[in-house]
Amino acid sequence: MIELSLLELLKLSCDVGLVVLIWIVQLLIYPSFIYFAGDGLARWHTIYTRNITFIVLPLMLGQLLLSGWLLFGNADYTAVRIADFILVGSMWASTAFYYKPLHEKLQKEPHRKELCIELTTSNWWRVAVWTVILVLNFIVIW
Repeated sequence: MIELSLLELLKLSCDVGLVVLIWIVQLLIYPSFIYFAGDGLARWHTIYTRNITFIVLPLMLGQLLLSGWLLFGNADYTAVRIADFILVGSMWASTAFYYKPLHEKLQKEPHRKELCIELTTSNWWRVAVWTVILVLNFIVIW
């Protein structure tokens, strides 16, 4: 039987939550944007971005803090822990500098279907990275 510390269990919970969420966003939510008319998308997008933040922000913040603590607080400088921390940081950077501005652009220009396509297409990167983060966590705990 695997014995996890509370911090490892919390990190695993954040990782699983984000992977499930990003796959739902990628396969259901983002592709649906293209089917809204401009004003309908603007209204829905406002509601969506506000409400999804209540789910995403605590998970991402927890993941970042726990990844940092498991690396630096435990002085566990293994390649997997370092890679995990870098990948988690890349999720914050990409969200702040690419995806948040893209959502803001979509909010202002909801009639531009190519923005919906860009969001869906480029988001595969986040799906892949968050999935790798979860796999790395399983490698560490096994």
